[in-house]
Amino acid sequence: MTASAFVALHLGSPGQLLPPCRGGYIQIMNKSNALKGVLLDIDGTLVLSNDAHAHAWVEAFQQHGIVVRFEDVRPLIGMGGDKTIPALAPTLDISTGQGKEINGSRKQIFLSKYAPDLKPAAGARLVCERMRAQGFALVVASSAQKEELQALLKIADIQDLVEVSDTGSNGKKSKPSPDIIEAALNTAELKPNEAIMLGDTPYDILAASKLGVRTIAVRCGGWDDSRLNDAIAIYNDPADLLAHYEESPLYSTVIASREHGPG
Repeated sequence: MTASAFVALHLGSPGQLLPPCRGGYIQIMNKSNALKGVLLDIDGTLVLSNDAHAHAWVEAFQQHGIVVRFEDVRPLIGMGGDKTIPALAPTLDISTGQGKEINGSRKQIFLSKYAPDLKPAAGARLVCERMRAQGFALVVASSAQKEELQALLKIADIQDLVEVSDTGSNGKKSKPSPDIIEAALNTAELKPNEAIMLGDTPYDILAASKLGVRTIAVRCGGWDDSRLNDAIAIYNDPADLLAHYEESPLYSTVIASREHGPG
């Protein structure tokens, strides 16, 4: 059989059915040899924290005499403070002066007021356990600073399952810049085609795509499908991904052979 006798097709969405090729068959094949790791966004993906972050930004700006509206902040969640602050107050920078003070206030508000009441996304730990059982490296790809990230990982109950790359507090640009994705790949010594991103925002998808990493998206971060349509698959939440795991891009590749039928 020649190599040209095979056509490899990724499942575009959970449960998608492909017509049988003429004179051949469709077979589900394990592709774990190709895929070696999953890059994990945390906020909105494994912890339901996006609204809390937006409220913390509103209150932090207010403490410093600047009025911003929740509805203006919420669409920015998924980017880090290096992008959120100048988007809301163009004269400010996260690294100096009032911008730095606002970011510090936001962090304290988030940790003290909102983090204690946050909940994990449905299935957060279970899907991570399933991915680890398949042999995948799990690497955090988040701009959250160390103290915040520790709190979020505890809420998701995945501290023992993941590797943490050095991204949140070392000057790397946040999503949709690709710096954090690159750092996560380097931490796990993965090539872009050996990894998939799991995220909840268009910023995750764009950041990953700049390095050639594909993204599975979840809706539990609050974004609708029209903003997530560059993902290779979309699920409601980690529990939904787990329920369809064996039909997901994490598990299967469809191979259509034109020369051989079953048996």
